[in-house]
Amino acid sequence: MQQIDPSFTALPLRELADAALSRARELGCTHADLRVERLRTQNISLRDARLESATDGEDAGLAVRVVHEGTWGFAAGMALTTDEADRLAEQAVAVARVSAAINTDPVEMAPEPAYPDGTYISSYEIDPFTVPDPDKIALLVDWSERLMSADGVEHVQSMVLLAKDQKFYADLSGTSTIQQRVRVHPQLTAVAVDRSSGAFETMRTLAAPAARGWEYLTRDLWDWSGELAEIPELLREKIKAPSVQAGRYDLIVDPSNLFLTIHES
Repeated sequence: MQQIDPSFTALPLRELADAALSRARELGCTHADLRVERLRTQNISLRDARLESATDGEDAGLAVRVVHEGTWGFAAGMALTTDEADRLAEQAVAVARVSAAINTDPVEMAPEPAYPDGTYISSYEIDPFTVPDPDKIALLVDWSERLMSADGVEHVQSMVLLAKDQKFYADLSGTSTIQQRVRVHPQLTAVAVDRSSGAFETMRTLAAPAARGWEYLTRDLWDWSGELAEIPELLREKIKAPSVQAGRYDLIVDPSNLFLTIHES
């Protein structure tokens, strides 16, 4: 069973919450909450089975949200200190006071029981950040070489984006929760070139980003072998296909084409 990373729980989470919430209460807030978040990312990219880039990133910060005299206020910062938490509570109240002048609908919080010491960890088996980088690169090299060995495939771009998001939450009502979520997004794009016209076409894998661990790439959660075998033939058909003529058509749209549309709607 997965556990919250000790490096996150070792942060002064409770001390930050006490500082922010105590100050918000002193300033007359009817509701206040604190969030501390840390996001770790890794992006590995290959071109034609050769490593192009490998970058690691980590961001952390905290935010205070309040309801003061019926108006929301918010402030955020990066320093994980009690002085900063105290300052952010004051800033959030100051924002609420300014916003109150145009607030015609005072906020009333719905009744909700407290949830002390809650923990949530997303469903994954292998933490991708525990997998050695050479193993990750080797898998992408193998997939890339499979595509490059097929007739008509000139170039292959492969990548994997990994993320681990950790968040601590506490509010005046007594709720305190901590969560850890892992996401992976592997993708390969094959390129074909029409030598006679100079035109080129691309086709990529359709596996969606998933709230899974490294097992998403190595087990039967997605048919990677089947898709890699299918892409070259589909790409050959695509580069030979005539341009669409103007008119009315019925379309079959893969969900991967609707991610952004659904997200923004």
